[in-house]
Amino acid sequence: MKKGIIILAGVFVTVTISCNKVTQKITPKNIAVAAKHDQKISDFPIMKFSKNNHDFGTINEGAIVEHTFTFTNTGTSPLVIINAVGSCGCTVSKWPKEPIAPGASGKLIVTFNSNGKPNLQHKQLTLTTNSKEGKEILKIKAMVIPKNQNGSKK
Repeated sequence: MKKGIIILAGVFVTVTISCNKVTQKITPKNIAVAAKHDQKISDFPIMKFSKNNHDFGTINEGAIVEHTFTFTNTGTSPLVIINAVGSCGCTVSKWPKEPIAPGASGKLIVTFNSNGKPNLQHKQLTLTTNSKEGKEILKIKAMVIPKNQNGSKK
């Protein structure tokens, strides 16, 4: 019982001292520094696509199709695309490697190889960027008409 009271008293003293230190650090100067810091943090690029999805429609198995997604950096700092990864090896992309200035536009080319991918296909491309979200997702789909066993179309 004695140990419990001593521990409880120690916790009370620690909390009281800690709270006093925190309130001593809140000054008008520190508030101004924090506001300036927060403003810099909010200066992110914003990647705005004309559309985030593309439907290739009906294609024959084995066809290689591509689509160009266009985007604009509507943020206040340069946009950098670090990486672009497809949900499978059949989806490949080409993107600008240089930073995209605020207000500038860019193009991202997505290629889909339908070989060995019969029927309805849904794929996505995940972009790793320096935007606030850190990633952007683009989606493609296609209805792939399968080949017969002998190589001809059904």
